[in-house]
Amino acid sequence: MTSSEMTSSHPPVEMSQDERREWIRIDDRILMEYRMLTESGSVLPITVGPPTAQSISEAVMKPTAELLARSGESVMGSPMLPWIMKVDYLLEVILNSLAASRPETVHIARLTDVNLSGGGVGFAASRDFVSGDQLMLKLFLPPFTPIQSTVRVIRSEPLAQGHGFMIATEFVDLKPDDQEHLIRHILQTQAERLRSRQKAPN
Repeated sequence: MTSSEMTSSHPPVEMSQDERREWIRIDDRILMEYRMLTESGSVLPITVGPPTAQSISEAVMKPTAELLARSGESVMGSPMLPWIMKVDYLLEVILNSLAASRPETVHIARLTDVNLSGGGVGFAASRDFVSGDQLMLKLFLPPFTPIQSTVRVIRSEPLAQGHGFMIATEFVDLKPDDQEHLIRHILQTQAERLRSRQKAPN
């Protein structure tokens, strides 16, 4: 998946610095869930298949892994780490048990490849959407920052491989604080990737 495939739209020619920040985008892999928003305002679940042991493990472990990656030694050496790991383990056991007995009751965010900007989100979906459809979207930025917003579908195109659709969306009611969290995550991720490339041997 490339940025050009998931770009929602093009920025205007003349932009302020704040507007330019909104259009910075990255490809990322984050926890995400979404539901269809009807004209009456009700929210309909979108079938993405029953939760699996892998999807449950990813949803539980990714925030902790991100926390460890970003905090380094301060958390690794903390007496709280064993407790965090124990809570993760117990939560995973409970969710797996529920998924085995009553899968319809377990609604968890899935690890999803996305293209993020301060103006919208692009992602691959198993079903098609129509331009103008609205979705209730929830993103979980690392390590523990949930962002919820309504998004409007701008474009839906079949994937080249023929399995699913590439969906481009724009935020409808993203709160300013949430947009700032999103942009900071994008800039921080860009900086981390640049440092990694610079450290990599030629």
